[in-house]
Amino acid sequence: MSDFTHIDDKGHVRMVDVSEKHPTRRQALAGGRIAMTAQTLEKILNHGVRKGNVLETARIAGVMAAKRTADLIPMCHPLNLTHVQVDFIPDTEAPAIDIRAAVRITGQTGVEMEALTAVTVAALTIYDMCKASDRSMAISDIRLMKKSGGKSGAWIRPDIRPVSEDEGDLS
Repeated sequence: MSDFTHIDDKGHVRMVDVSEKHPTRRQALAGGRIAMTAQTLEKILNHGVRKGNVLETARIAGVMAAKRTADLIPMCHPLNLTHVQVDFIPDTEAPAIDIRAAVRITGQTGVEMEALTAVTVAALTIYDMCKASDRSMAISDIRLMKKSGGKSGAWIRPDIRPVSEDEGDLS
């Protein structure tokens, strides 16, 4: 059980003590996708959804979710995030919307969970705003794409296309 940092030597769950770690710049980029009908995607892109601007609402929801991750995931540390960016890449051929969330901090623990939470809540917000006309939407492929900083250093997901510079700017 010692391989899991959230479990002590007696098997009890605990929050990891990061008080002795030195703050470093840490970043994470997460992605996800929400598939939908072509009509729903068209409505979103043309601001035709009666509930309002879907992507801007989802962007705000994603940013808010990243900031509240510790309230949702029991062993996450409350963090003073320095940057959260949520972006959407429409795919008219699929039809779907790819979601990217980039999160930064100078701190003692990583921000992977915050980026993943931002993507998830942004996708759920899109679903919520469009469900009246398209209950078949499917949220998928939520994953960490890239991270840097901390003891373990940089990591880039090996099974995805290269991350472009305009997707979260995590150099």
